Amino acid sequence: MIKQLGISSWSYPWAIGVPGYPIPKNPLTAVGLLEKAKTLGVDVVQIADNLPLHRLSTAELEELRNTADEYGIKLEIGTRGVQPEHLRQYLAITKFLNSGLLRTLTHTVESQPDLAQIEAWLREVLPDFAAAGVVIALENYERHSAAELADLIRKIDHPALGVCLDTVNNFGALEGPEVVLNTLAPYVLNLHIKDFAIARIDTAMGYLVTGKPAGEGRLNVPDVIELLNQNNRAINIILELWPPYQNSVEATIQNEAEWVERSITYLKSALKQARS
Repeated sequence: MIKQLGISSWSYPWAIGVPGYPIPKNPLTAVGLLEKAKTLGVDVVQIADNLPLHRLSTAELEELRNTADEYGIKLEIGTRGVQPEHLRQYLAITKFLNSGLLRTLTHTVESQPDLAQIEAWLREVLPDFAAAGVVIALENYERHSAAELADLIRKIDHPALGVCLDTVNNFGALEGPEVVLNTLAPYVLNLHIKDFAIARIDTAMGYLVTGKPAGEGRLNVPDVIELLNQNNRAINIILELWPPYQNSVEATIQNEAEWVERSITYLKSALKQARS
């Protein structure tokens, strides 16, 4: 069932920096993300691949861990890739930061294994994760259909492996939220709430999928919460956003921050109603 609400480094992609666009004057750091979580009054921070933790020094990781402890915020760790050496590197980071969850995606620019290779690599490292009390949450996205990901989880059948369910990532595989939720719900360990809008372009020849603040788009958030409240594992909701670029990176960062505040206010209300 749904346990806690949190933000992610993908709640603030523009404040951190988006490749190909102007760099923020003062890019958001991992500790800065904790400070935002404290201000917002949320309990969890997920630090993902757009703020890679393996690039931080031991001192920086210690500061992150100590600040999270001071603020009473639980950390979740994110990365990309399923190569055994990479997963073991991130297992060490996850343990160091007192986290019990590592979210990852199957492919990187350098590594694009097929499903058989993914299975073999995961089987190799899962005993290490289980021994450490850490679960791997594979995020769904356009590289695999929801059915393929579900089949992989069932085939491996390991208690330390499940799904990080993203509500819109599978649009690239021609699958909407309902298909993803109905297929993957039994295996969910973590939830990315990402709302969206779909509109025709000005020529009427095609559609544009864009992000929206949570509760302001086409995602039926109460239904998502209701379905996943039936899960027999504790699941945290993590806000992710797709904010559009404005006229400048500064304006974009300001808009992004407003989206986060509106989204968290809505999600707190939605969770309160679901619990009442």
